[in-house]
This record gives sequence, structure tokens and C-alpha cells, in this order.
Amino acid sequence: MKVLIVSDTHGRDENLEHVVMNEAPFDMFVHCGDVEGREIFIEALVECPCCIVSGNNDFFSDLPREEEIELDGNKVLVTHGHYYGVSMDISGVAEEAASRDCQAVFFGHTHKPVIEEIDGVLAVNPGSLSYPRQHGRRPSYVVLESKNGKMSAEIRYL
Repeated sequence: MKVLIVSDTHGRDENLEHVVMNEAPFDMFVHCGDVEGREIFIEALVECPCCIVSGNNDFFSDLPREEEIELDGNKVLVTHGHYYGVSMDISGVAEEAASRDCQAVFFGHTHKPVIEEIDGVLAVNPGSLSYPRQHGRRPSYVVLESKNGKMSAEIRYL
């Protein structure tokens, strides 16, 4: 199973379109928030099951604040992360995932890519395709592969 994970596109679709075309085919698409009204466009673009949650800039959105999804036998919490203080420390979002018996948490908000295992929870932040903030400021996303329930994630850059 191949999952494309993105976040913080902020209504700017050019890099997202590029990534979707380059990474296809994939089995699921996850957006960790701040789509800024582009969810219908994104769902049509990816042509596969989607999980899109709201971010702190998704004002008046009907998107869920967070979702729990199943990926190849693993339970995953998907959230933007701003309610869990991820800008300061990602341990809180990992603890929330663990408290829900999730094996992973996908989040955004910081615009900085991270893959880290915290107390048995795989914490994945794909960074931002539109406004990267990490050193070098390259747009980023994550490709997660899962085989027989074992997940492995890789940060990729444009």
C-alpha cells in the first residue's frame, strides 16, 4: 500500500499537481490541513480514497478537525496539529495518538517535515508544498509504504 501525505498547501495547487502526477499511482491520499477551500479540487485530482482534515486557516470549512483511519491494519490519527502544540513539541500529538491506540499520527502546521518514532508511535509531518519553513525551504511531502502492516515513510522534496 502506497500513501501520499501532504499538508499546508494553502490554496496553491501547482506543486500539489506536480507531486500527484509524479507519485501516481498511490492507494490513498492524506492532507493534514490548510487546504483553504480546495478540498473538492483535491479529491477530483487524486482519484483515490482521501482523508482531508481542517487546519487553522480552513475558516468556515466543513472538513473534520481530525480523523482516525486504517492503513494496512494500522490505526492512524490524522490532524493538523495546532490543537496539540506541535510548533513547540510533537510529543503531545504522539501521546494523543497513543491514547487512542494508534500506531501513527500524521500532522502538519509547522511547515517543517519530520518523521520520528515516539514511544512506539510513528509521527509524520510532510512539511509544506507551498510555504516550506525548514532549512533550505524546499517544498516537501511524504510517501508512506506499508507491507504486511509494517509502515515506512520517506520525506521527498521538489
